[in-house]
Amino acid sequence: MREPKPSFVQGILLGSLLLAAGCGGIGDRAGPNGPSCPVDQMACGQECVAVLTDPTSCGGCGIPCSTGQICQGGVCQCVSGMLCNGACVPPDNTTCGTTASIPTLVTSAPGAYWKTDGQLTPVTNGNADVTVNDTATAQTWEGFGGSFNEMGWSYLSMLSESDRDTAIRLLYADDGARFAFGRIPIGASDYAMDRYTLDETAGDTSLASFSITRDTQQLIPFVKAAQAVKANIRFWSSPWTPPTWMKEGQFSPGKVLSPFDGGTMKNDDATLQAFAQYLVKFVQAYAQQGIAIEAISPQNEPSYTGNYPTCGWSPATYTKLVGQYLGPAVTSAGLSTKIMLGTFNGGGSDPAIVSSVMGNVTAGSYIGVLGFQWGMLDKVGGARAYRLPIWQTEHKCGNYPWAKPFDASTAPNDQAYAVESWGLIRDWIRAGVTAYSAWNMVLDTVGVGIDTTRVWPQNALLTVDTSARKLNITPAYYVFRHFSQFVATGAKVAAASGGDSVAFKNPDGSIVAVLYNSGAARTMTVALAGKKLQLAMPGNGWATLVSR
Repeated sequence: MREPKPSFVQGILLGSLLLAAGCGGIGDRAGPNGPSCPVDQMACGQECVAVLTDPTSCGGCGIPCSTGQICQGGVCQCVSGMLCNGACVPPDNTTCGTTASIPTLVTSAPGAYWKTDGQLTPVTNGNADVTVNDTATAQTWEGFGGSFNEMGWSYLSMLSESDRDTAIRLLYADDGARFAFGRIPIGASDYAMDRYTLDETAGDTSLASFSITRDTQQLIPFVKAAQAVKANIRFWSSPWTPPTWMKEGQFSPGKVLSPFDGGTMKNDDATLQAFAQYLVKFVQAYAQQGIAIEAISPQNEPSYTGNYPTCGWSPATYTKLVGQYLGPAVTSAGLSTKIMLGTFNGGGSDPAIVSSVMGNVTAGSYIGVLGFQWGMLDKVGGARAYRLPIWQTEHKCGNYPWAKPFDASTAPNDQAYAVESWGLIRDWIRAGVTAYSAWNMVLDTVGVGIDTTRVWPQNALLTVDTSARKLNITPAYYVFRHFSQFVATGAKVAAASGGDSVAFKNPDGSIVAVLYNSGAARTMTVALAGKKLQLAMPGNGWATLVSR
């Protein structure tokens, strides 16, 4: 339990934000086309935002406070003044409820994942292997998440009700990974049960046949099961393909030719207008289901056209859609939904699309967040000049068909993938992203989607053995949880040196350090929060330390 000292915290943050003005903070510009803002505001895209008081952008662009919190001095505060592990509690509460049992040390290694019986021993002598400097902070952290899909719910539905509930809790509950985000596909992804969009009536520019009835069978039940565990999940969405009648060939060659797979987006006014309304109607339809979509992306990986639902976009067409149709449509509908410039995997014209949209004053003004994944890691640093949140939108799935070893029969879901996952999460956070999303949260043990030509068994966080009707937790899940359970929304990424580590300073003042040891088991010393703590670090494993 922490009772914040608002005046102290606000003073520190105000000072740091004002000092940041020289490198793009308060009072600076959003980028080459951004506005000049008053000294107490920050440029977020094309708008000046009072990040010291705005609960939708508290301490940084697009960073919302949780339910029950207000923004004071750029810090999300509880009205009661009482904060317990990131959640507001009544002022007469004397415990942290279910999160009070969160340990201060967790370790994981092959054959010994998620051990909570380790000890942190204070020491005064010797050098630290890892040092955390919580006064040197970088971006504000928004959270971790993953993608919903039809296949995932179909496999979860094979489990007993108890095991299915366990799976959802492992992902979203306070005593699980505590994911903050959820990605929802608009129509079929490559892990839908089969190909579909929300309006396949040819030429239906009025969208009279638009319907999310299909989604109520598998996708929405999955989402609502997660909402039952965590009510304030932040949802965002993207299509893998628009309705097929909005595209033109040539479609992707392969074993099965399908208008869902590949092709390019038409650029005539009637089609782009209809597609903008298609996305708006999706947001509105989901809102009627009690699912608020915070952000929408026009297209998943717009430079890739493979043998599953995909669609190619030119920079000019993408810019035209956002600036002339989608932005105005969202505004006219009275939606607070942000437009994501993404999701980009770095191939083809992806960098050119980013430059085209953000270089266009009108289109750029509608962008609220950037969505990068896979090959876009090296573009994060340059994109920070746009002064927008940058989300890593899809974790690599491993077991690559173009690399060795490759298993064509089943997804490995092994320790090697967990180690790869660690490196990816670490590097994207160091690059400056503010959120990080896993790809498929749940699959079967095989991991194959609906690609009709390339067989690619992909890893997931949780798997279901469909023969034994058994839930499995993969090593990669624990890597994500080593971060996500302990790092609260609104945390600051803190400087860490001397080892393979990432650190954060939570809004309640607690310091989180996540470490990886690629060698043999050994004793390690970590310096953080004004003390030195010693622990038994497992070999080829991870540790999370929390100092309150």
